[in-house]
Amino acid sequence: MRHEPSPLATGLWPNEARGPENDTAPTDPSNSAPVEQRLKHVLVVDDDPALRAMVANYLVDQNVRVSTASNAREMARVLTAGGVDLAILDLELGNENGFEIVRALRAESDLPIIVLTGQHLDEIDGVVGLELGADDYLTKPFSPRELLARIRAVLRRSELQVRQPERDAKRTRYQFAGWVLSLRNRRLTSPSGEIVPLTKGEFTLLTALLQSPQRVLSREHLLGASRVHDHEVFDRSIDIQILRLRRKIEVDAAAPELIKTERGAGYIFSAPVEVV
Repeated sequence: MRHEPSPLATGLWPNEARGPENDTAPTDPSNSAPVEQRLKHVLVVDDDPALRAMVANYLVDQNVRVSTASNAREMARVLTAGGVDLAILDLELGNENGFEIVRALRAESDLPIIVLTGQHLDEIDGVVGLELGADDYLTKPFSPRELLARIRAVLRRSELQVRQPERDAKRTRYQFAGWVLSLRNRRLTSPSGEIVPLTKGEFTLLTALLQSPQRVLSREHLLGASRVHDHEVFDRSIDIQILRLRRKIEVDAAAPELIKTERGAGYIFSAPVEVV
């Protein structure tokens, strides 16, 4: 199937886009209130109008503000308007490539993303979505209650990461194998001086590993130490984050020398770490 390029990937943002307005965008009278007091705003992107309506109606009943879009162009228009806390994105949007949309969106922001996969798709599609930067995935058909639980879990993790104590970030840098991770500006610098971008999840996980070098850390420990722990989060999220980190900092991600797997136990950061 031929996939059309995504407006997100080509730079076509809402002021250039043409199309119908999002079909569900309840007014949020608390939009000017502090972030912790206003309604959470969820964007549902799916080309099935019945599914969009079902999800939107259920979430509105649960006191969630909802906007919807049927394609990447409408999605971009809503995102540019601002105020969206989380996006639910179907990986099959007609001729559009949902994976490319996830990749482009993650390159633009840290907006939490839950991807939806069709029943006929393999579970690997959801895992690929996670590798590209999504925070969770659900396979159709799904229970609206399960979707709501996933939304709440992802939002909680996102908020905990945002609230990470700034006092630690102001004074700490970790050095390892020629790399430098600065907590003050959340910047990872390679031995050659190149800035290597990290997602929030990658940053918090790498920080947790560097805080306990040369110690075996279980997945449960890493979930908690990286401030993404939640009873609704699966261990696979740590495995995916570890894979992403290895691809960025290892010479050979298939034969890692920095982040090693301890079979049946967890992971260990094997290189010496200096705190400066």
